[in-house]
Amino acid sequence: MEKIAREVIMARSKEFDEQVVLRKAMDVFWAQGYEKTSMQDLVDRMGIHRRSIYDTFGDKHSLFVAALAEYERFITNEMEQIIGRSPSVKRAIRDVFLFILESAMDNPKGCLSVNTAVELSLLDTKIDEIVSDMFRKTEVMLQQLIEHGQSTGEVSSSIHAKQTASFLHNNLVGLRVLVKTDYDQEELESIINLAVRVLD
Repeated sequence: MEKIAREVIMARSKEFDEQVVLRKAMDVFWAQGYEKTSMQDLVDRMGIHRRSIYDTFGDKHSLFVAALAEYERFITNEMEQIIGRSPSVKRAIRDVFLFILESAMDNPKGCLSVNTAVELSLLDTKIDEIVSDMFRKTEVMLQQLIEHGQSTGEVSSSIHAKQTASFLHNNLVGLRVLVKTDYDQEELESIINLAVRVLD
């Protein structure tokens, strides 16, 4: 009887969608960074009690790790859709760049993974591993696209797929930083156009 009563109480106490409140936490961290975000900021934005945050996600650090994972799912899903509907490899890569540019220019500006790398990678080993893994996955995605383009003859076979993927990813990261400055969209798109010419 006591077990049933506890289960009923727990079911009643969690009257929120975990993914929805996690996305709200992600937005706070994205806008303010990890250090500048307080637990009260998270309580106010997520709209749930502090106790519910701890019971569901753990402490602030654990919540941040979960928010990074949610961000990765969001970005990966969007990029996969872009690639899936692109008529060519070159178009797919350019469209991925444009998507990253457009999403990074929205408020909050920048990219959560890049912002996190700048803020925490030298201070937090676990976060460094997570962000580095996110970057490597993007490089692999670009490499696979390049190799596919080479197999169909669309992309020059003379270029080194892995090195070119690293070069493109470096440009992608740089783009996410430049959007936080006074570079305008025309200047940033010209950088994209120049970067993808390496595939010719």
